[in-house]
Amino acid sequence: MSLIKFVTSKVFLKQLGLAIVALIIIGFFTLRYLKYSTNHGDFETVPELKGKSFDIAKMELEDNNLAFELQDSANYNPNYPKKSVIDQQPAAGAKVKENRKIYLTLNPSGYKKVGVPNIIRRTYRQAKPTLEALGFEVGKITRVNDIGLDQVIEVRYKGEKINPGTMLEKTTKIDLVLGNGKQ
Repeated sequence: MSLIKFVTSKVFLKQLGLAIVALIIIGFFTLRYLKYSTNHGDFETVPELKGKSFDIAKMELEDNNLAFELQDSANYNPNYPKKSVIDQQPAAGAKVKENRKIYLTLNPSGYKKVGVPNIIRRTYRQAKPTLEALGFEVGKITRVNDIGLDQVIEVRYKGEKINPGTMLEKTTKIDLVLGNGKQ
């Protein structure tokens, strides 16, 4: 039998019709099942969590049938309380499905600690930008007899001498002892 005769035969057309009807029925029931299983049209509203403590944010998310995941804490933000939410994704007011993960970024308990650089025997002109680039502030400057004019002789924190590599929080005021150029 040739291909053209087979395609135009009653048996082939009958089988083709049954296959099309079966596909339509399967498609119909699949769409109904998906509508039911995905809660089509049911949404939860994401609450405003910024500025709230982690415990309160967790309770609000549970009350709204939402899950959460903590993102790596960002840099310390003094405008928010410690251990509070400083960012959330998706944003407040967004409509999401039940049990959707809301990604939270928490405010750390303080500024990140940074090692004090070795600025001994560097000029004040070199030391100041180095400290400021790391987030430190230059505090009180005192001068002592030393041949190196404006060279850093000692680094102090709260009146105590500290060594390079000492870990201090960003924004810490560091006092410098400089030489006055006299022996």
